[in-house]
This record gives sequence, C-alpha cells and structure tokens, in this order.
Amino acid sequence: MSYFIINGGKKLHGSIKVNPCKNSAVAILCASSMIKGETTVINVPAIEEIKRIIEVLTSIGLKITWQKEHGLKIINDGKIKPENINYKSFAKTRSGLLLLGSLCAIKTNFSLPKTGGCKLGKRTVNPHILALEHMGIKIKETANSYIVAKEHPVGAEFVMYESGDTATENAIMAASLIKGKTIIHFASSNYMVRDLCYFLKKAGAKINGLNSFKITVEGVKKLEPVKDYPIMPDPIEAMTLISIAVTTKSNLKIIGCPIDFLRLELEKLRVMGQKLNISAAYKSANNFFDLVDIEIIPSKLIALPDKIYGSPYPGLNMDNLPLFLPILTQADGQTLVHDWTYENRAIYYTELNRLGADIMLHDPHRVTVSGPIKLKPAEIICPPALRPSINLLTCMLAASGKSILRNAYPIDRGYENIVGRLNGAGADILRIDE
Repeated sequence: MSYFIINGGKKLHGSIKVNPCKNSAVAILCASSMIKGETTVINVPAIEEIKRIIEVLTSIGLKITWQKEHGLKIINDGKIKPENINYKSFAKTRSGLLLLGSLCAIKTNFSLPKTGGCKLGKRTVNPHILALEHMGIKIKETANSYIVAKEHPVGAEFVMYESGDTATENAIMAASLIKGKTIIHFASSNYMVRDLCYFLKKAGAKINGLNSFKITVEGVKKLEPVKDYPIMPDPIEAMTLISIAVTTKSNLKIIGCPIDFLRLELEKLRVMGQKLNISAAYKSANNFFDLVDIEIIPSKLIALPDKIYGSPYPGLNMDNLPLFLPILTQADGQTLVHDWTYENRAIYYTELNRLGADIMLHDPHRVTVSGPIKLKPAEIICPPALRPSINLLTCMLAASGKSILRNAYPIDRGYENIVGRLNGAGADILRIDE
C-alpha cells in the first residue's frame, strides 16, 4: 500500500492539465466486448480503476495492451466467456456493473458477481435491472451474483426508474444490438453517457437525443471496430484541481476543463466570491466537447446562503458535491451539505475534523460546514471512498506542517500521478510505496 507525506501550507502556481475521464473510459472499455475485431482508444487514464477493468475484460477473453500516448489496443475474437471472470478484480470496482448491458448485447445467458468499488452504503441496481427487463432481459439477483437471461429481446419504450449514469449506459449498450427501436425517457445525458454514445456511434450504433433526456436507439446487427477514439477530459478531476487551488488559496490555471459539466459548480463558486478567469472555449480531441482553461485567483470566500446538494445532470454533479467540503472550510459562515444519494458518504466528511475543520454531522446524508478554519496537519488513513479521500489530501495541502495520508489506493483508483502533477505546481508531497 502507498502513503503520502505532505508538507502543507505551500501555494501552488503555474498550470495543471486535466487528465482523461475515468468514467468514460471504463464504459467504453466495457463496450469493446460488443465489438468484434481490433479497437483502439487513446487518452486513457492509467489509474487503478482502469487496471482492474482491464483485468476483468482480459479474464473473459479480450486481449488488451497498452500503446504509446496512453492508448489501448483491444482485440476481441468474439469468444467472450463470462464464466472465466476474474472475481478478485471484479470485487474491487463498481464499474464492472457496466458488463450487464454490454454482455446482454452479445450473450443469451450469463452471470456476473456482485460489484465492489467505494463503500458508500446500499447502492441499488434496480434502475439497471428494470431498464433491461423492459427489453426482454431477465435478471435474477442472488446473494452473490446477477443471473441474466435474454428471453425475447426487443426494442421498447420506457422510463428509467432513476436517471442514473451507469444504468442509462447499460440500457443504451443493450439496446444497440437489439432488434427494433428503443426509446429511453428520463435518461441521463451526463458527460460519460455522451462519450460512450459518441464512441458507439463511431462503431455504427444508431443513437439520437444525447442533448436531451429522451434517448432513442435503433438496434443494428453488428458494431464495427473503432480506431483511435480519444477519451474526453475528466470534469470531476477538473473540479478536484479547482477545489485544491481554491482551498490552498493558490493562483493556478486548470487546463482543458469540460465547461458544460462544470457550469453550476462555477456559479456556486462565483456566488461565494471566488474570482475566476475563464478562457474562450475550444474543442476536445474527439471534437465533441467544449473545453476551457480556468484560472483560480485567491479570493475571500463567504458561505453559500442556501444548502448545496447533488442532482442528475444538468444539476451539480454527484461526484463534485464532496469536493466543495474543503472549499467550505475556508468560507465565512455556515453551509448545509445534503448528500442524499449515498447513505455513508457524508459520514466520511467528518474525517476532515481531524485536520481542524468544523463539520457537524446531522445524519448519514447531511452535514453543516462552518468556516473559515485554519487547517492543521494530521496523520489519517484514507476511507474506502474516492472523493472523501482526495478531500483529505486537499486539506492536508492547505494545512501548514507535515501530514501523513495512509492507504492511498482510493486516490490511485481515480487520479493518475496526482503527486507528481501537484509537485510540478509547487506542492511538497512524498509518495512511499510499500
């Protein structure tokens, strides 16, 4: 296990480029199981979550090799065997749930073990199961697995039980190779759903309505290999870097931010008094997303006058909500944070109190953050959740003195070379690999 030694209280400077998107990459990799032949994707983040998904996919029959420029070559000979799945790797990632939809498209009967990932309390799979059942795919849930039977697959019109990102992706992947038209109401049109759909369209899928909440999929007989599809930059990493810059009161430029998935977050910061310089928009490498460069200017912050909460797109992103916690510790006043999505995540927010924060837990979903607080160093073990773990690193960077952050695996799941990149901007972090 790795751990970080942080000499905090230093101002960051210069610029940091946003890395490729984790949530897009895992979906597109799972979708490659539907495409026979050789597919290549580029701008893939070399993070632990991707490594686990690669281990899972290679165990069921795909051949995946890293290429230069963060590229992956995926060879699918059509001999996919879910029964050979790597249980150990599958248990470490929630992203493996995306195989429900992708394997439904090519297999009549199969089973998958229960997924792992962040420990955030009960995380229902009902939206996935109900969506697939509309298309004639029956899923039986047991204590340890999902047993899937594609009885009479057919295109259908239905409403998503919840507008979930992963559930929508599963429905789209399954519908792409099912005969007939599928109309998905209350579909998520979040960034990773769009990136997956643009990739599938390159492969020959017929998908429309990506800028709305009604997505239509016309089933096709087969998908063709895709060459050099670039993964979009990660809006959650962009917000993480923004959070670090704001909390440490640094003048830092974040390069390549997908602006359409950060607008509300930036408006919240503006209301708090944060000064920003935002560049003119330019296109991502895959030409589907508008990017901007955001300069963070040290500012005096006031607490938000209203509670802050996450919502399905176009609301404030569920994964960005936790990243406001470090920022709120530096704002004058009190803000209620309502993390209604997960039962346990708000509990992890109180770990910041060990760094001097003033966070009051009301229940498993709500905390009040009071500020401004002068953060102090501490030695802490990362919780088993990605965003609460990066929050600890953020506050340690802002706290003058030596902090130790143990069990950095949750951070490595979602952030590539975060230590080297932050050190390049003026941070002082030593990574120890045991």
